[in-house]
Amino acid sequence: MIIAVTDRRNCLYPFFEQIIRIAKARPRMIVLREKDLPESDYMILAEKCMNICHRYDVPLCVNSFIDVASELGITNIQMPMPLLRTHSSELTLFDDVGASVHSLKEATEAAELGANRLIFGHVFETRCKSGMKPRGLDTLTEICENIDLPVFAIGGITADNASLAIEHGAAGICLMSSLMTSEDPASIIRSIDM
Repeated sequence: MIIAVTDRRNCLYPFFEQIIRIAKARPRMIVLREKDLPESDYMILAEKCMNICHRYDVPLCVNSFIDVASELGITNIQMPMPLLRTHSSELTLFDDVGASVHSLKEATEAAELGANRLIFGHVFETRCKSGMKPRGLDTLTEICENIDLPVFAIGGITADNASLAIEHGAAGICLMSSLMTSEDPASIIRSIDM
């Protein structure tokens, strides 16, 4: 399973055109990651992306902005750990609650707080985390072996190494830069045979 994660600042094409290209490729979901935006701007972006995703029957997942998800009726949310901790009582509003984790300790806590899906990273070296040491496959394995939730690997995932993440226990992978910079994201998704 492949989750697409957005990054408008590294998108080489008009953002909404790229979202259409990605949605046509039918990933498991699209996570609208643009968490640096003010909430009002994120709301505008999310509504447009939601309409695109509905058109192609691909779930949209809101990153961080619980009020935006609630107002738009989006039932998928992705939370960094600090927000998951402070908003755990509101998670019952959502069908699918993802947590972004970086260690077994965080993964355990996320499960206890009500997450039903984890995104772990960064697994491999990536330009997005330049200069930061990857957390690696061993930590991915440790989380997958000890947490009874689907874990999606993120960070430096390519067609060449995606199978390694799966072999180490991941339920799927997340792709960000490769999809945001490709003229043909569908070919990337097809090339990662899962």
